[in-house]
Amino acid sequence: MTSLVRKDLADGVTTVTLDSPHNRNALSVRLLADLHDALTWALAEPTARVIVLTATGTVFCSGADLKEQKEAGAPVTASLPEIFTLLWESPKPVVCRLNGTARAGGLGLVASCDFAIAPLTASFAFTEVRLGVVPAMISVPVLRRLDPRAAAEYFLTGEVFDASRAAEIGLLSRAVPEEELDTTVARYAEMLVKGGPEALAITKRLVREVPQLPFAEGLRRMAELSAERFTSEEGREGIAAFWDKRPPTWASP
Repeated sequence: MTSLVRKDLADGVTTVTLDSPHNRNALSVRLLADLHDALTWALAEPTARVIVLTATGTVFCSGADLKEQKEAGAPVTASLPEIFTLLWESPKPVVCRLNGTARAGGLGLVASCDFAIAPLTASFAFTEVRLGVVPAMISVPVLRRLDPRAAAEYFLTGEVFDASRAAEIGLLSRAVPEEELDTTVARYAEMLVKGGPEALAITKRLVREVPQLPFAEGLRRMAELSAERFTSEEGREGIAAFWDKRPPTWASP
């Protein structure tokens, strides 16, 4: 059976592509299983330094596969928390390249990635309340990204908003003209592969954890971390490469 998710590896970047355009890349049981397998592979592959999540067609992801759910008589997105966790806790940077519109559950994927870049033509909506359901599972990653007032506005109204607004409220990192989408994503990937793998993984955690620490404790723990990283094998290699005016081993061609 053909997979609904493709994966490609080149120059340290694994591109994971939702490939079910016939139903607007809806989150079906099969697509979620294939996505889980692709992400697990990318996380385990040592030559994959950065993950790019994208999709085929004109819609990035339309949310839960409601047709499949109707036929099954039960929710089909039970595995979504595991997918969100793989993306959120990935030690490798994850860039979401939105090829187009996203709705509902698809926005949980967007928010779970470290970066999200979309064309200005894309639109977004949390449509759950209009169906009499709630944006429950996706709220965990989404509310960590969105401005609180914007979250209340769009969660409660289900109103459609554009890519510029999505960037303004924190859902997207960038909203760019469609013709600049691929070059912008490539630029992010190229910058990210220059970082030390351990340093990137630790910095991902730092960005999320440090704001929650009491000020004095934060300074104490970060002083310890700084000393540890300067004397680590990766830190020593990076500093030596700087003085030798050469790329560090992890960034060598």
